[in-house]
Amino acid sequence: MAGRGRKSSGGGGSGRSGGHRYPRSARVGETLREIIADELVRIDDERLAFVTVTGIEVDNELNRAHVYFDSLAGEDADEEITEALTAHRSRLQSSIAKQIRTKKTPILDFRPDIALRSAERIDDILREDRQRRGQA
Repeated sequence: MAGRGRKSSGGGGSGRSGGHRYPRSARVGETLREIIADELVRIDDERLAFVTVTGIEVDNELNRAHVYFDSLAGEDADEEITEALTAHRSRLQSSIAKQIRTKKTPILDFRPDIALRSAERIDDILREDRQRRGQA
């Protein structure tokens, strides 16, 4: 009776109910991004007027969430924006706690989105190179 008690490994899904295709931390991160973005609109703080939440990384235990942001003000405003977000952290975490069903609310940590800015710089360099080659 070889193979007795084995589950089939062919195309039958992951064996988990719900059929989620990506990790819980990613799903929670996306939900947090939406909640924080909505709450930022409600906060009356001019330092946060042109801030966009670009992504959130949540650890697997849901203890910490790194909130990545960008702003039309650019790198010059990063420190001021980080201070403003930190000042409103308890309000943001309270809003999260009211809107998601988890045992705990991750502690928020705010960081500028360096990857997004690097991608923009690469695009600028490539655009300038194409223009220069077109003019030569």
